[in-house]
Amino acid sequence: MRHIFKPFYTALTLIVLSPIILTSCNSSDAPKVTEKEKYVIPDSLLQTLKIDTVQSCQLINAITLTGKVAFNDDNVAKIFPMVSGNISGIKAMLGDYVSAGQTLGTIRSTEMAGYSNDLVNAQTNLQVTKRSLDAAQDMAKSGLASEKDVLAAQAAYSQAQSELNRVNSVLKINGGSTQGEFAVKAPISGFIVEKNVTNDMTIRSDNNNDMFTISDLKNVWVLANVYESNINEIHMGDNVNITTLSYPGRVFTGKIDKVLNVLDPSNKVMRVRIVLQNDDYALKPEMFTSVTVTNPENKQSICIPSRALIFDNSQYYVLVYKSKSDVLITPVQVINTLGDRTYISAGIQPGQLIIGSQALLIYDQLNN
Repeated sequence: MRHIFKPFYTALTLIVLSPIILTSCNSSDAPKVTEKEKYVIPDSLLQTLKIDTVQSCQLINAITLTGKVAFNDDNVAKIFPMVSGNISGIKAMLGDYVSAGQTLGTIRSTEMAGYSNDLVNAQTNLQVTKRSLDAAQDMAKSGLASEKDVLAAQAAYSQAQSELNRVNSVLKINGGSTQGEFAVKAPISGFIVEKNVTNDMTIRSDNNNDMFTISDLKNVWVLANVYESNINEIHMGDNVNITTLSYPGRVFTGKIDKVLNVLDPSNKVMRVRIVLQNDDYALKPEMFTSVTVTNPENKQSICIPSRALIFDNSQYYVLVYKSKSDVLITPVQVINTLGDRTYISAGIQPGQLIIGSQALLIYDQLNN
């Protein structure tokens, strides 16, 4: 009986031990699972980083409006034809700078020829009436003329003098030329912003179109559009920051100096006006602008530099810095952004340190 069961016992032992042996073999051959290494900011990068401190500051609300640059109507001169005729000698072109008194063109005019003829007639009439007056006075001394004759001669002379003064005034108003030409001159210094005439063009004095428009662009207007929902947030004297596509890194500052309290019937917007100095002529009429109106509020808010803000997956984040091996991705709630400053309502506290440069690069490394 002992010999019969021994092979059976050995086989049973092998069957029981086989899974243990296989498990033991598989365990020794399986690769070890390692933990993910924590990102550490390299020293070379750390030396170049800007570390900012979260601060508490006065909350400033901002509204961004669209607008455009316009002429300052108080510094614009429109030149209309004083006489009819043919214009020539035009050398000033659109956009040229002209000085006050500079001749822009010459009009050959029959009206000017008529004024010259009137001048000659008035001068001749004055001479005749002067001689008549002298003769009447001499004859009155000899008793050959009455006092009535002298008074009549005096009246005729006075009328002739008055007529000559009138003709001279008319001629002076029209340029003073006795050659039948009218010189079109610039009344102010500035840029030609409109030009509606060409050489040899026939013009009429009763035409409502101006020949030239000159504007001194050292002072311009910016007209901004305010929608109905924002009207109650716009006030006279509000500070504004203005940017343009042409100068993306430059901010023009000013104040609202006029609120036009009517709505445009077509687009339902109210306009406000900002007057800006433009000494370098950077702002051009019809240039589109972005106008940010700022209003300080009587309450404090958390504020950080805008460069520290990261936007990803419809959420804003900042990187809270504790050490080069301890940087936390922290979601924040943004109230608004004004220039290089962003106002935060929740997520961080004043006094915390945040990474203010290369934030997106470090954010990607932390996520990877």
